[in-house]
Amino acid sequence: MDRYTAMRSFVLVAEKGSFAAAALAEGVTPVVMGRRLTALERRLGVQLLHRSTRGLALTDLGEQFLERCQQLLQDFDAAEGSVSRGRSAVRGHLVVSGPAAFGRRHIAPYAPEFRSRHPDLRLSFNFTDSVVDLVREGYDVAVRIGEVRDPNYVAVRLFPNRRVVCGTPDYFERNGVPHVPEDLARHNCLAFNLQGGQQRGWIFERDGKAFALRVDGDLACNDGELLYKWVKQGLGVGWRSTWEIQAELKRGALVTVLDEFALTHYDIQAVYPQQRYLPAKVRYFIDYLREVYHRPGYWEGEAA
Repeated sequence: MDRYTAMRSFVLVAEKGSFAAAALAEGVTPVVMGRRLTALERRLGVQLLHRSTRGLALTDLGEQFLERCQQLLQDFDAAEGSVSRGRSAVRGHLVVSGPAAFGRRHIAPYAPEFRSRHPDLRLSFNFTDSVVDLVREGYDVAVRIGEVRDPNYVAVRLFPNRRVVCGTPDYFERNGVPHVPEDLARHNCLAFNLQGGQQRGWIFERDGKAFALRVDGDLACNDGELLYKWVKQGLGVGWRSTWEIQAELKRGALVTVLDEFALTHYDIQAVYPQQRYLPAKVRYFIDYLREVYHRPGYWEGEAA
């Protein structure tokens, strides 16, 4: 973790008074924010915060460090701003990775508008359901769905998302409604596979703990969009992201089940390698996607 990110995270936690509030402002999870502060304290060899069930409080050293960090961040922002004001455009080549179906529907259509804002920037996209190595394969940023655990990457939440079990009303009328995840053994589960074998299963949460459940069905493939179409045709149940099915849910074409066991922390995130200075082309692209995804009615298909 670079020092700028560590200082910024510490200042946010101190100013907001909680990991949750600081994480919301930063666009990450409270767990990630907590790890950043723990790593910072370990590197400095001092305790900056007192943590208790009643809240957070700065130590004496924490108070001193906060004042210095606030000044350093102000100086950094002023220096960056003085350079940015001298440039009217973002230049270079931005290389982006993303999931296949999501990229086709929610990234590629907005490339022309983004380029119109930054006409000196070249864009390249690679949409695949395989997880790519950003550094080794030369990507500047990736859009990923779900939790990012690799400490070598920074993840910025673009929009909340959950992973749910869904199907058509007609399917559940014919086959019954599952009440616990284990009931899926009696259902036709349309699952994603990779090179002929199913992945580790569908992930659920019970009593705050995640667990994997192996499922089975008569149709499987490695194309998420095709699975989605099969679910809409009533051929079985699917384990899909809420970003994908919001329009159908609103129309009543699909319904969700087992919501109390649905996997949380499965957000849409922009991911880039840890680095000392974030390139402007990456920062502008992330800000642009957040702008698009927060347009009123966007996920219901109402926003342009």
